[in-house]
Amino acid sequence: MTMQPQKIYFAGAGGIGMAALERYFLSKGYRVAGYDRTETELTRQLAKEGVEITYNDTVDAIPADFRDCPQQVQVVYTPALPSDHPQLSYFRSQGYPVLKRSQVLGLITKGSKSLCFAGTHGKTTTSSMAAHLLNTSPVGCNAFLGGILRNYNSNLLLSATSPYSVVEADEYDRSFHQLAPYIAVINATDPDHLDIYGTEEAYLESFAHFTELIRPDGFLLLHTGLKLKPRPGKGVRTYTFGRNDGDFHAKNIRYSQGSILFDLVTPWNTITDLSPGIPVDINIDNAIAAIAAVLLTGEQITDQTIRQAMSTFKGPKRRFEFWLKRTGQNGKPQVIVDDYAHHPDEIRASIRSIRALYPESKLTVIFQPHLFSRTRDFATEFAQSLSEADSVILLPIYPAREEPIPGISSETILNQIDNANKMLAAKQNLIKTIKNSNFEVLLTLGAGDICDMLPEILSEVNSL
Repeated sequence: MTMQPQKIYFAGAGGIGMAALERYFLSKGYRVAGYDRTETELTRQLAKEGVEITYNDTVDAIPADFRDCPQQVQVVYTPALPSDHPQLSYFRSQGYPVLKRSQVLGLITKGSKSLCFAGTHGKTTTSSMAAHLLNTSPVGCNAFLGGILRNYNSNLLLSATSPYSVVEADEYDRSFHQLAPYIAVINATDPDHLDIYGTEEAYLESFAHFTELIRPDGFLLLHTGLKLKPRPGKGVRTYTFGRNDGDFHAKNIRYSQGSILFDLVTPWNTITDLSPGIPVDINIDNAIAAIAAVLLTGEQITDQTIRQAMSTFKGPKRRFEFWLKRTGQNGKPQVIVDDYAHHPDEIRASIRSIRALYPESKLTVIFQPHLFSRTRDFATEFAQSLSEADSVILLPIYPAREEPIPGISSETILNQIDNANKMLAAKQNLIKTIKNSNFEVLLTLGAGDICDMLPEILSEVNSL
């Protein structure tokens, strides 16, 4: 990538995708600064690494040497910011070059062989698995991930020699249309972001267009059973994958004492005894997608390297992250798991994966809905998924970028849950509610800030 300015300002610097770019440009010697609305663990870490972050959105809060010098500064922004954001308005009015995060990522990755992981769910885990596999092998990669990978405590991996980049291809705001994939993976196309797309048809069309962007010498890897009608160009080779069927699929799946083993059937051979480091059911599909994408590069990676990478994969933070795993005084499991699931199908997959690990245990789910619009569009589906838990606690909606919608609240979901053990809880009362619940397996779900409460939850549980 060639960018003339040696200073880059990130508007929305605390986003996980923005963080990877900030770290990338720091590694290249750029001066990096930015704005975010709130201080978080991630922004504090970025500040330690050298990003100058302000939490004030006024023009005066922009570092002095980034003001009045449009020829020296590149501005990068996230579409989650409002279009009338004071700092963005200033930069545009003063003639600064302004690019979306996805445009910058596209510029970086177009100079490489990009493995782009798309889909309603599974993007972060599959891309992280593929990055870890390549990084475990002699091939290596540059990776821009949508979660902090616990193996490296970062969402950025760098290689000075590898021709490959691994990218989470985000469909929000059609960001993935900026990419030029060498290998495109599509895990799922269940409708989401209807505040952007409006209809399922428009959502599917966006994915179809994404398949048109694959390089002529590239590959398309599709999960079986999708509604999507892809339109890859001439020369693009298409493969399928799935748990039970497809060109890449699992067989001989074995569950034993909290672990999973399976064999992977590929078009060329069978790789035996793969064991996901995070032993939940959905990671069978995720591992198949990640391994298949890496195998399609044609690089000579041994079966033993693949086994080692899968078994040592610790996962991204907030993707089936175990905070507590022990036997309680009553001899039953006492487990706390956190997962980023915020779509009805993701929630169902999370609940069923935990059920498979702990089939005899009472499952309590705490869910923090994310966005008023998503709650409005999928309230019935959320309720159906949550009804599979033994007990459900709903927190208020996390609004993120949205203003409230009249008549839409967590109670909209609660009223439709087919389970007598359900309740609403304010965040300030959650700890007390958990202490009184006598839980066995506690699963916290949502894309908001529920994760910030986990250290306190764990401390309270340990004090009992």
